[in-house]
Amino acid sequence: MKKLSARRRHPMAAVVVLLLALAATGGLYAAFAPAGKAQADDTAQSVSSITEGKKLFSVGCASCHGMGGEGTTDGPSLVGVGAAAVDFQVGTGRMPAQQPGPQVPKKKVVYTQPEIDKLAAYVASLGAGPAVPTTEQYSVDGANIAKGGELFRTNCAQCHNFSGEGGALTHGKFAPSLEGVDPKHIYEAMLTGPQNMPSFPDTTMNQQNKQDVIAYVKTVNGDNSSSPGGFKLGGLGPVSEGLFGWVFGLGALIAVAIWVAAHTAKAKKS
Repeated sequence: MKKLSARRRHPMAAVVVLLLALAATGGLYAAFAPAGKAQADDTAQSVSSITEGKKLFSVGCASCHGMGGEGTTDGPSLVGVGAAAVDFQVGTGRMPAQQPGPQVPKKKVVYTQPEIDKLAAYVASLGAGPAVPTTEQYSVDGANIAKGGELFRTNCAQCHNFSGEGGALTHGKFAPSLEGVDPKHIYEAMLTGPQNMPSFPDTTMNQQNKQDVIAYVKTVNGDNSSSPGGFKLGGLGPVSEGLFGWVFGLGALIAVAIWVAAHTAKAKKS
C-alpha cells in the first residue's frame, strides 16, 4: 500500500492517467463509429479517381487544354467548368474533338462511362463547377409538359426549333437536334451551356423547370413521338407547310394545265 501511495504522489502519475483515458476514449470511438472508416474509404476512392483521371487527361485532352487544364490556343481553360461539362462533352462524343471548326459535332463516344467519371473527377478537382446531376434531378416523373413547352418556346425555340429539331446559326454553327438525346445530357447542357448555348443554372431555371423542359422535348421529339398530320416538314409550322403546298401543289396545277393545253391543241389540228 505504501508503494501504491508513493506512485500516486509521483509527478508523472496524472500524465499517465490522462494518456490512458485518451487511449480508452479513442478505442471506444473507433469501435462504435464505423462511418469514419466509410468516409476514409470514400476519400481514398476519390483521390484514386482523380489520379486515374489525370492520367487519362494527359493522354487525350492535355494537347489542347494544357497539362493542368489551364487552356491553350487550341482549347479553352477547364478550370471551374465542373464535372457536368465533362460528362456532357465526353459522354456525347463531342470530346475529344476530331478536328477544329466552328462547332464540334456529336459523334461516337470514345471513353467508357467509368473513364468519363474519372476524367470528370479530375477536371472537377481543378475548380468548383456544376456536378453531374443525379437520376432524381433529371427524372420527368410528375413533370409539367405544358409548362415545359412554354419555357422551351421562350428560351430555346429560336435556335432549336419549337419541336427541338435543331436549326442553322451563323458562321457555320448550328443548334443540334434533340431527338433521342439522353435526359441527363439535356439537363447537363442547360446547366453548363456548351458551345453556343447559354447556360441556365438553378438560379435562372430551377430543377423543376429543367425537368418540365425535358418532358416537353421527349414528348414532341422523343423516340416514340409522331406527327398526327403526317410529315413534320422540319416542325416549322405553317411556313414550311405553305411552301410545300405552294411548290408542289401549284407545280402540279401548272403541269396539268400544260398537259390540257397541249392535248387541246392536238385535237384542234386533227
